[in-house]
Amino acid sequence: MRRIRRVKILATLGPASNDPAMIARLFEAGADIFRINMSHTAREDLPKRVADIRSVEEKFGRPVGVLVDLQGPKLRVGTFENGSELLKHGATFVLDSHDKPGNAKRVHLPHPEILAALEPGHTLLIDDGKIKLVVESVSKGKATTRVVVAGKISNRKGVSLPDTTIPVSAMTPKDQSDLEAAVNVGVDWIALSFVQRPEDIAEVRKVTRGRALVMAKIEKPQAVARLAEIIEASDGLMVARGDLGVEMPLEKVPGIQKLITRSARAQGKPVVIATQMLESMITTPVPTRAEVSDVATAVFEGADAVMLSAESASGDYPVEAVATMNRIAEEVESDPNYNTIIHNQRTEPEATAADAIANATRSIAETLGLKAIIAWTSSGATGLRISRERPATSVLALTPNIGTARRLAVAWGVHALVTEDARNLDDMTDRACRLAREEGFAENGQRVIVTAGIPFGRPGATNTLRIAFIGPEGSA
Repeated sequence: MRRIRRVKILATLGPASNDPAMIARLFEAGADIFRINMSHTAREDLPKRVADIRSVEEKFGRPVGVLVDLQGPKLRVGTFENGSELLKHGATFVLDSHDKPGNAKRVHLPHPEILAALEPGHTLLIDDGKIKLVVESVSKGKATTRVVVAGKISNRKGVSLPDTTIPVSAMTPKDQSDLEAAVNVGVDWIALSFVQRPEDIAEVRKVTRGRALVMAKIEKPQAVARLAEIIEASDGLMVARGDLGVEMPLEKVPGIQKLITRSARAQGKPVVIATQMLESMITTPVPTRAEVSDVATAVFEGADAVMLSAESASGDYPVEAVATMNRIAEEVESDPNYNTIIHNQRTEPEATAADAIANATRSIAETLGLKAIIAWTSSGATGLRISRERPATSVLALTPNIGTARRLAVAWGVHALVTEDARNLDDMTDRACRLAREEGFAENGQRVIVTAGIPFGRPGATNTLRIAFIGPEGSA
């Protein structure tokens, strides 16, 4: 099940794809990691979802990643006497703390933290931006707004606040409970919604304690403003373009996508591009030309992974959507311009021995035309450093930890394999060569480069590289 492409595919599970047989078909079509969205998954169903994915992993003998996406706070208005009202342009509309049903003049906003944080000039977007309100004045438990974009408002519609930093946690009690359940069942990645500040990531880490990696979803202007701090605090990032496109002008989203992708890559943190990549394939078996171009752009940009949401979770053509994304990625990566674009985006390595070794490994492999880079990695750090370099040479990561192999399922270009740790330098080289041959990365008489940390088994100690010939039966 070796993939030809380097970019990874993340497929969301849902009503159209929850059974083991369909998960297996999605994996065969190209999915490398599966997302479980806790907005639509009952906590008691989580162990079975993970067990189904693990059964597919066992069937194919390949590490498969599992990402749990926490719902995050859902900010909504209250209810209306008539179920809905039509707000007219220029009208005054009040949001307040009174829990009685609303009308055309006012509605309950059951979030006192929002009312306390709003200031004159702040924007409120209702129902994914279909209605736009601008705050004119605030008082205790009340915000008076002017309707800038008119429309129909109805019970419990969502509220977005692009200008307001809300002094609340990114995790609700439901998220706390879901997080505990996800960590206990052994998922590999936690995606955190509604991130505004690096402290939000720290709150999740207190629970995970290294048992799962944390991926920050960038979907709010406040997160973009503090991007560097959030990248440093996170293990990976997701460009959640849906909410970004609601809370920021749509025309800014492509530039922000590039900023996040390049910034994350510079720090060696995996980055996933998400939302509406093949949206039309929810109901049709083929995508639009614009969607194909959108996926291709993310691949050309060097994203670690591209994600399918409703396309694979609830669409009519989940397997076709994954297969289409796979074909697009393979075609882009075979384009003559691809390696040039990826090469031109490289950043200088950090002044550490591990980064210097990773950079040298990539440079030597490309200069000498070696068939594969083989990285021994206990924690996955070496694999991620090699991935950061975006080498033209194939990467085989060898690890004694199945959890590490699963986490690397989202990393660009890394083919992870579970094997016992190397015993000494000779074993390091001999077994690397044999496994490279068995996995189809190299043949007899070809050369590979092997990198590892000595002493073996110590995370973050990459300090050694060797060039080796593949001998008879794959030995060095």
